[in-house]
Amino acid sequence: MDTKVYMQDLGLKAKKAGKEISRAESSKKNRALFKIADIIESSEFFLIAENKKDLDTGRQNGLDAASLDRLSISPSVIKSMVAGLKQIAALPDPVGEISDLCYQPSGIQVGQMRVPLGVIGIIYESRPNVTVDAAALCLKSGNACILRGGSEAIHSNLAIASCITRGLEEAGLPVEAVQIVATSDRSAVGELITMNQYVDIIVPRGGKSLIERISKDATIPVIKHLDGICHVYIDDKAELEKAINIAINAKTHRYGVCNAMETLLVAEGISSTILPLLAAIYLEKGVELRGCLKTCSLIPQCSRATDEDWQTEYLAPILSIKIVHDIDEAMEHINIYSSNHTEAIVTEDYSRARRFLREVDSSSVMVNASTRFADGFEYGLGAEIGISTDKLHARGPVGLKGLTSLKYIVLGDGHIRQ
Repeated sequence: MDTKVYMQDLGLKAKKAGKEISRAESSKKNRALFKIADIIESSEFFLIAENKKDLDTGRQNGLDAASLDRLSISPSVIKSMVAGLKQIAALPDPVGEISDLCYQPSGIQVGQMRVPLGVIGIIYESRPNVTVDAAALCLKSGNACILRGGSEAIHSNLAIASCITRGLEEAGLPVEAVQIVATSDRSAVGELITMNQYVDIIVPRGGKSLIERISKDATIPVIKHLDGICHVYIDDKAELEKAINIAINAKTHRYGVCNAMETLLVAEGISSTILPLLAAIYLEKGVELRGCLKTCSLIPQCSRATDEDWQTEYLAPILSIKIVHDIDEAMEHINIYSSNHTEAIVTEDYSRARRFLREVDSSSVMVNASTRFADGFEYGLGAEIGISTDKLHARGPVGLKGLTSLKYIVLGDGHIRQ
């Protein structure tokens, strides 16, 4: 197969389907989403069987536990897919929404209308559930999409894609609106990110090396984040039990995700009380601890952290811990080492909480909540196509509105400019 010809054909079909999807009624798009949800739910055994092929191959190829976890499709993952589809169907359709319509001195009315971006190319690794999330969000926001999953999940992604195709067909929408790149040839990625005539936006989801490569080589705008170096700061005005629950959940709920805490910052005034308690729980759960000199003096099992540790997204049961003097030192550390993804403060001091919200420059900033909430589903977006740490167009979890843009509209009644 000639990869260039194959990808150009996908692009041409997506462009054509995108025109039809962009003008589809909300009821028709929602019907497709419900159809896809029903088909996925009834295909549980098929999806798990196809996923097992990928898991078996992954184990043979030496994939680590975190990678296998991201690759796995379980009954609970399928339930989450179905719930996400139904939640997206229930959300207001942003396409055609008019805002800020007002009269100008000339008598014309000027406002803005939300419109689809067009064709979205999504490149991702491991997680097959991204196939469903991406397809659903693109469909509801009136966009066509070309999905290129990792070769390690090829059977899982093609199985899910077959469910999506059936749902689109049964709802009377073009099946080319959601297309899976069926080749694992890496040159397909190079083609996808340079097909300016067909593709309007690229969204990479995966490891830092993948996203860096896409950002460097793409000739199409990219929505991205590179790292998820997330921090939790426990203030000396924190409530002890609340702080422990948040710090444990932020790190151990899941390790291989971008919104897991990688560095814990603890105010000096509370460190001798809370750190031994936290350390006992972390060590029981098998978390390796690396800390500053003061932390090591409180936790004998803690090894000394290096400057590299503060800059590392572990995606594993490893945690960096630093004792800081106060909120100012905590924010200074965050502003130096953060990847601008998600940061949280645990405190009962209202003024400090407000300062943290205002002064920490990340796409999600939280008070008294686990960083694990930095997720499109948890934010009520239904799902997310990715998280953006950029400041243009979309920032944070990118849901339906992040997959649209605004155009100006003008309403007149024979008005001419004087």
